[in-house]
Amino acid sequence: MQFTHEHEELRRSLQKFIAAEINPHVDQWEREQTFPAHALFKKMGDLGFLGLNKPVEFGGQGLDYSYAIVMAEELGAINCGGIPMAIGVQTDMATPALARFGSDELRREFLAPSIAGDYVACLGVSEVGAGSDVASIKTTARKDGDDYVINGGKMWTTNGTQADWICLLANTSDGPVHLNKTLICVPMKTKGVQVARKLDKMGMHASDTAQIFFDDVRVPQKNRIGEEGKGFTYQMLQFQEERLWAAARALKGNERIINATIDYTRGRIAFGRPILDNQVVHFRLAELQTEIELLRSHVYRCCELYLAGQDVTKLASMAKLKAGRLSREVSDSCLQYWGGMGFMNETVVSRAYRDTRLSSIGGGADEIMLTILAKYMGTLPGTANTRKKE
Repeated sequence: MQFTHEHEELRRSLQKFIAAEINPHVDQWEREQTFPAHALFKKMGDLGFLGLNKPVEFGGQGLDYSYAIVMAEELGAINCGGIPMAIGVQTDMATPALARFGSDELRREFLAPSIAGDYVACLGVSEVGAGSDVASIKTTARKDGDDYVINGGKMWTTNGTQADWICLLANTSDGPVHLNKTLICVPMKTKGVQVARKLDKMGMHASDTAQIFFDDVRVPQKNRIGEEGKGFTYQMLQFQEERLWAAARALKGNERIINATIDYTRGRIAFGRPILDNQVVHFRLAELQTEIELLRSHVYRCCELYLAGQDVTKLASMAKLKAGRLSREVSDSCLQYWGGMGFMNETVVSRAYRDTRLSSIGGGADEIMLTILAKYMGTLPGTANTRKKE
């Protein structure tokens, strides 16, 4: 993929912003297990970072998706996983369907302030009994006059304790599970919306995650994104961008851990020489760097095909699968070379080890990615004659 001067300017702007406004505060936000989403997002909105590929008429930059990939990659320079994830929810997980299918009125009400950084957004898909199995969600939105009345609950909702609105997936009919769902914009201050608890997580500490209940929550039907019953399809499209974003974010994040490990093992002496001087160490780091570069090429190829209007579900699933597993491999391998210090919570490699474990679960578990790929390959039971050609 060929990057322009504008792409490189975006990189430099993000690098400067991360160095000045995010990394100096990460350790504090990790300890507090939250970050000031409204304050940070407002700064990002003022600089145009939250709407790179969103419509200009609603405050976006109107750029193509390659700029979103550049931003995701640069967010890997943040010294934790939680803040990039929270930003990604705002830009590439909760708002793509709204930007693409929402009415002008709805986009003025929810998208424009999200791009400006005045609103914090969250995505309500997963439930206690329906994580990767999106078709099995139980939350309902039944029509009553001109409103929807929503009942149910959502789990593992990133930004949930601070969000102003939620992009909610709910069942709006009793029809087939892939045709009965609708995406709805729900203000979090609406009567009946309850943030039940802030979840205590293994990693991603700086990012707040919530369990949310909906008890007879009434919102206008005009808050529906696009057509009723198309919510599952819209969410699958959002997942496509989310998974590409996740793979791109992993690139510099993994390189950051490798570079930190090089610095540490160069200075750590054992048996009279630096740990880095052992061939098994510097060869292993070279192998991991090679894997990162191969993933980068794959992500860039996905982006090019996506820009050309092609369905990249298969390739994006591969990218998400590889990124999750590689991130776990990098953090685990590097932690080993830190020895006892790698087991200490104060080190960057320990934080990466905790944070990256989510990469093979969130946004579709590895097993879901493998199921998608098996379906495309025609190896899934019952799909022998449905192999999709490139």
